[in-house]
Amino acid sequence: MAAVLGLVLSTGAARLIRSQLFGVDAADLLTFVTVPMGLAAVALLACYLPARRAAGVDPVIALRSE
Repeated sequence: MAAVLGLVLSTGAARLIRSQLFGVDAADLLTFVTVPMGLAAVALLACYLPARRAAGVDPVIALRSE
């Protein structure tokens, strides 16, 4: 739901700043697909790396240290 709302708002914002877009159409499909995919990839990587590190810790040792 949030992604759909973001796409609708970004389309409206792109039309507002149409004069500042150089070489990109206001409703360029490639841009509207690539940017969210890139952000999703960065978010998944930001979640995966700490989770992978935490999975290597023995839970008993972690609980005893606190």
